Amino acid sequence: MDEEFVKFRIAVATSDGIVVNQHFGRADKFTIYDINQDNTIDYKEERVVAPVCQGGVHDELKLKESVSYLTDCKYVLVSRIGQGAINALEQGGINPMELPGVIEESIRRLVAYDEVQALLA
Repeated sequence: MDEEFVKFRIAVATSDGIVVNQHFGRADKFTIYDINQDNTIDYKEERVVAPVCQGGVHDELKLKESVSYLTDCKYVLVSRIGQGAINALEQGGINPMELPGVIEESIRRLVAYDEVQALLA
């Protein structure tokens, strides 16, 4: 899809490409989707990252690195996320959202949320 028709981009933490089922800190990849002006969803790519959380310890360098790989995304969909990662994403201009479930359904819920937020702005 032509970039000029893309409304925004979403990163999804998924282990199987079917459901949003990964904790942000444990995700080793994010699946990227474009949301077009007509609200259609297009798969873009998969981005591999180093998991931020290993054995209960958070690696700040890996956190910053993961956020840097997602800065072109408006939202990150995850099953769970800690406050430190929320803060890092928000500082990078990314909105973290806990929306576990089937990817397409979670994205549709997010698109509806985004449209309401635009009306309220």
